[in-house]
Amino acid sequence: MSPDAPALPFAGFRTEALAFYLGLEADNTRTYWADHKDEWEREVRGPMLALVTALADEFGEAKLFRPNRDIRFSADKSPYKTHQGAFAATPGGAGYYVQISATGLRAGGGFRAHDPAQTARLRAAVDAGPPGAELEALLESLRRKRFEVVGEKVKTTPRGYAADHPRIETLRHKELMAVRDFGDPGWLGTKQALARVRDAWRSVRPLNEWVGAHVGAP
Repeated sequence: MSPDAPALPFAGFRTEALAFYLGLEADNTRTYWADHKDEWEREVRGPMLALVTALADEFGEAKLFRPNRDIRFSADKSPYKTHQGAFAATPGGAGYYVQISATGLRAGGGFRAHDPAQTARLRAAVDAGPPGAELEALLESLRRKRFEVVGEKVKTTPRGYAADHPRIETLRHKELMAVRDFGDPGWLGTKQALARVRDAWRSVRPLNEWVGAHVGAP
């Protein structure tokens, strides 16, 4: 377990966590961060570490993303991300994700493409009969559970595939993720938030397993 593992058990994300990010959205400066860093440590980083620690036995160790944005090649020079995310990688190149922001809680999983070969393998599997049909069934099941299927995709028809392909919408994806936005429900500040994230990650496990079997790591 990471040396950053918290001493206290997860007890939810309090409204102060969302308020911190509301303030950061309004004033994304190093001055704001310095003045409110203790709030981030107490209301955001600490609870997020406690959450992923509680999930580690089932899903593996998750890493918290750095709060700083990489602004080297961005026109937006805001120094800080307006959310805190964490990611638990799976051996097959996918993983589980959770995020807290001013709008509340988000959780899900899937994979981000790190090279064109991954996208090519994804599309080949979608095009194939049984694997493609299995994936479509998985995605439809997730949609019924109020997950949104997301990920960068092309607007046109991918080269080498027919525009009237029965799975053309999925073929357009370069990467594939399923996420659910929980918002700011009454249970967010309680231990119930842990159960909701665990259930979300269990729901996307079949998608991650499909990615591991048919796409794989970079």
